[in-house]
Amino acid sequence: MKILSSGVTAIVLAAGSGFGPLHAAELQPAASAAWEAYVARADRQMLARVTSTGPFLWIDEAPDRSQRVQEGLILVAPGMGSGTRAVPSGLVHHWLAAAFIPRANLTDVLRIAHDYANYKRFYVPGVIESRLLPGEEPSFSMRTLHRVLFITAVLDSQFATRDFQVAPTRWYIVADSTRVQEVENYGRPDEHILPPDRGRGFIWRLHTITRYEERDRGVYVEMEAIALSRDIPAAVRWLINPAVARFSQDELITSLRQTRDAVITAVKARQSLTWAAAEVTVGAEGR
Repeated sequence: MKILSSGVTAIVLAAGSGFGPLHAAELQPAASAAWEAYVARADRQMLARVTSTGPFLWIDEAPDRSQRVQEGLILVAPGMGSGTRAVPSGLVHHWLAAAFIPRANLTDVLRIAHDYANYKRFYVPGVIESRLLPGEEPSFSMRTLHRVLFITAVLDSQFATRDFQVAPTRWYIVADSTRVQEVENYGRPDEHILPPDRGRGFIWRLHTITRYEERDRGVYVEMEAIALSRDIPAAVRWLINPAVARFSQDELITSLRQTRDAVITAVKARQSLTWAAAEVTVGAEGR
């Protein structure tokens, strides 16, 4: 599953385009500490979903959600009660989205989720480049492009992932950014990557929790996307909040729709091969 950064990046880009240039910034220790505490809380909530008798999926917390996603809708909601919240010297953005992929199984969906090298093919145009990195622990890198109004940002990031199988039909994946760097002057002869934790502060950190459950002749997919960005002045934050919701929701919907399309395409290809092999077998038996 693609790591979502575009929606949150767009928020800060929009703020900068509307209220003057975004000057260079640096991640502050207070923001980093608040981020670590917030992510720990989100991870504890995920663990509670696994160990408690309550619902594993967010869609099962309300009676109509599963039906709505089965009908093709992609639902989006703020994570842990508030989509964007201020922390010392920064903002934490937390959004959740859910979708249903019909006629797929868990193996189909996880194959796409783990196909990091092809993220650049699945998630167009946001992902410019992606590749699996060598090593014992799963990790991958991505270069992502973000445009809002007259501002363009390119981020070069690296992620570590962890897979957890809860049951034969339940799975979740946690992904953490281990490096997020802004690419300055992208596409120009003087293009270069800024040091980590320096730049315009579109994204400092990313953390995603993606849940999968196979049932109802398909697979439910839920993603919690959490990001840390630079702060926006409180005087204009009230004006930016509607953009926060709009950009984040649009990005989540696009990402899950692209994931669903990639899985459906792969399922159709697998079924075509199965049917072709069956026809060959029947033909051979008839000779």
